[in-house]
Amino acid sequence: MVSPSSSCFLLLLVVGITCTQNRSPFVNGDIDLIQKTCKTTKFYDLCISSLQSDSTSSEADTKGLAIIMAKVAVANATNTNTYLSSNLLVKNTNDNLKKALKQCADKYSAAGMALQNSVQDLTSEFYDYAYMHVMAAADYANACHNGFKRYPRLVYPPEIAAREEGLKRICDVVMGIIDALAN
Repeated sequence: MVSPSSSCFLLLLVVGITCTQNRSPFVNGDIDLIQKTCKTTKFYDLCISSLQSDSTSSEADTKGLAIIMAKVAVANATNTNTYLSSNLLVKNTNDNLKKALKQCADKYSAAGMALQNSVQDLTSEFYDYAYMHVMAAADYANACHNGFKRYPRLVYPPEIAAREEGLKRICDVVMGIIDALAN
């Protein structure tokens, strides 16, 4: 279970990533469509804050909202990959930790590619494929966690756990929107 402080971190991370992509925060988009769309997801507040943070959401239909959320997920996976890769450069004498971090960085790189594929699939209205790619991205984050289990003396860092949970939640939101599109 994620602590309240980790939840706040996740929300701030998503809003921060979205805002750093040259978009104005909290636009007054089609709030009715955004609310209706977000009600189909497991994480309503995350969905609302992410979509309202993106100025293009005001002109988007449901498919466009799914694409926006998928792009948020791409940014999250890419940011986590960068974070993990930069930690590999830090002087660290623990070879097992270096291996685990490298494996995690690779998993988040793969998650980013899967999510980029989902954006293309959404654009082409291949919703089943988009869903599959988003599901795979969430699983890559889980694989990072599982990779640490191979090294019994390593503790899964809370910073990575929070990032894993954040990506999984964003992916859940994307899958909820895709489910609504497919119906």
